[in-house]
This record gives sequence, C-alpha cells and structure tokens, in this order.
Amino acid sequence: MSARIVDSRSPTKGDARRTALLAALDDLLREVDSVESINVADLSRRAGVTRSAFYFYFENKAAAVGALMEVFYEEAAAAGAWLTDVSRDPTERIGQAISHLFIVTERHDHLYRAVLEARATNPSIRKMWDADRVSFEEAVADMIEAERTAGRAPDGADARTLAAVLLDINDRNMERRVVGTCPDRDMHVEVVTSIWVRSIYGTPPLP
Repeated sequence: MSARIVDSRSPTKGDARRTALLAALDDLLREVDSVESINVADLSRRAGVTRSAFYFYFENKAAAVGALMEVFYEEAAAAGAWLTDVSRDPTERIGQAISHLFIVTERHDHLYRAVLEARATNPSIRKMWDADRVSFEEAVADMIEAERTAGRAPDGADARTLAAVLLDINDRNMERRVVGTCPDRDMHVEVVTSIWVRSIYGTPPLP
C-alpha cells in the first residue's frame, strides 16, 4: 500500500496515549452518525488524556480518522494481491478480491462512513485517498496489460483508464455496503465480478 499522510507529527505508533485516542475515536464512531458530532474534549476525556494531547498527535478529527483508517487498509491489502495474481482463474481471483473488500468494509462500516465524510472536508485525507487510489490503478492497469500481452485478454480501451473506471465501480459499491440499501452480498459480488471479468476479458475469459 502507498504511504499515507495523516499525522503531521509522525508519532511512535506504540505510544499509549495515541493508541488510547484512536480506540476512543473508534468507539465514538460506532455511537454517532457523523464525525462532526464528536467533540474533541469528550474524545480526549474518554481516552483518559488531555485535549492538548489530542492536538499533539493529530491536526484535527479528520486526521485522526485517517490514522484509524490504517486498520481498514491493512485488512483490505490482501485483495490487491489476489486481484493481480494472473496465475489464477480470473473469475475466481477477482471474485475473491471483491468479496474480501465488501466483508472488510462491512466489518468497519462506522470507520468507512467516517473516512468518506473526512475525505470531503480534509485535504490531507483526500491526498491519502488519492495516493492509495493511484497506486492501485497502476497495479490493476499493469495486470490488464500483462493479460493482453499474454493473449489471455483481448486488446481494448486504454488499460489505465479501464482500471480507473473499474475501481470507481468498486468504490461506489463498497459505499453501498455501508450507506443505504444494497443487494445480498453474494449476489452483489457476483454482479461486480462479472463487470470486471467482462470488461477485461470479454465473455468468457480467453484460455
């Protein structure tokens, strides 16, 4: 995964006060509907630290959400490896990757909603999101080009643009898993996987 800019003071991750603040934030995000409804003083009190301690570690609440999002990124990282492993059957590996992303998103639904909110208002979180997205686009585009070169996928649209559009589909459908209504997960995975496979390989994937 790409480097992320979420904490301008680069504290030691093992610091007990920082850990306590992130744990308290995680708890509060499960209880409220919006990051904006969280009061820094209340958050600090729940963590057992002073309000000034919060600002020692984080520029603002959005930056703290970004730091907490590392948990999500670490769990979701496996999807990237599965998605780009061209030694495996395309439908199987793409389906496994998308299923994993949906499961991780649902497991951390409170956190995913918070980072969507923070992304819209905080430049550093937006920068983190965009940097991670660019690195993933490159990996998917490389996979598409490799499959075309190997003759397993037909030539088609620009690989980088296709990768960006497919990842847009993932983002929108991950958001649907935590905001509003969505289809049954297995059916949802099947449909999104079909879009990916048909877009890259045609129907069916070339042997």
